[in-house]
Amino acid sequence: MTAPFGAGTARPRAVRVSGLQSLDRAPNRESNVFKHILVPIDLAATELVKPAIETAISLARVSNGDIRLLNVLPMTPVMLAEYVPPDFDAQQRQSAEEALSIIAQEAAIERGRITFAVRQGGIYHEVLEEAKAFGADLIVMTSHRPAMKTYFLGSNAGHVVRYAKCSVLVVRH
Repeated sequence: MTAPFGAGTARPRAVRVSGLQSLDRAPNRESNVFKHILVPIDLAATELVKPAIETAISLARVSNGDIRLLNVLPMTPVMLAEYVPPDFDAQQRQSAEEALSIIAQEAAIERGRITFAVRQGGIYHEVLEEAKAFGADLIVMTSHRPAMKTYFLGSNAGHVVRYAKCSVLVVRH
């Protein structure tokens, strides 16, 4: 049996982030820094997103905040539309919602403090739109170590960092 998200042994070291004194213990007074934390999730690589979820849970505990998990489904290309079932997009959305529900249930945080959403479109655009709709104070996302092509072409994490209206924490692998 695997440990729930947020219950792992890997814990962030004590850090100072905008007035938060430690991730390991709550400050003497309630912090209002990160009340709404958005965590984009690639369901094709859930193991890679575990550190971001654990970090978001730690921050939510310190600030008594809420977490929103987000999965972005790609648009079905027009060229493929005639080859897939008519309800293909609905099936994809339902599968994503079921997977996010399982991740939310496994998270080591109270159920009322973690929700999820599924959007369809371009990844960084939809992440930014969901951050706006959710009122996110912080986006916690994972990113692979930069490769040469991402230095020139950019990545979804890079776009989110550049254009987000809130703070973004990128957790590296």
